[in-house]
Amino acid sequence: MILYEEILREFQKKKVKYILAGGIAFNLLGGNRNTLDMDILVEMTDKNLRKVAAILKKAGYRVKLPVDPIMLSDKNTREDWIKNKHMKAFNFYKGEWTYEEVDIIIDSPVNFNDAYKKAIRKKINGVGLSIISPKDFIKMKKASGREQDLKDIKELKIVRKDL
Repeated sequence: MILYEEILREFQKKKVKYILAGGIAFNLLGGNRNTLDMDILVEMTDKNLRKVAAILKKAGYRVKLPVDPIMLSDKNTREDWIKNKHMKAFNFYKGEWTYEEVDIIIDSPVNFNDAYKKAIRKKINGVGLSIISPKDFIKMKKASGREQDLKDIKELKIVRKDL
């Protein structure tokens, strides 16, 4: 069993366009770090976001903000949240006393469509995964500039010979 397997299976079944990013992607790319949440980039269309929201809701997740998650599909709304609320990701959580959280990254230096074409496709336990490419992963981590992200870049460059 992999973390968030139930959600990832549903993403596959419903043909959700997403890319794993963050700690889970880091581990799948060859790094080694404890992580509990799932960070994803998604295609920001009404159809795709409706699928994501429905899957997460069915799995018992809810949003922290008092807004409808479909509002993510509106570019002006996203830009307002990024600019005026300094939002980087839209969070879904399973409960107050659990680690299970899914962050939809809304402020990324990586264009989803470009990253989706370059994403690594991998199957684990019969679940097809879309994983951000190492170069796009590094681009995202450099942009954040956080200490942990800079450590991830260093480690990834050590374990991957293609960087």
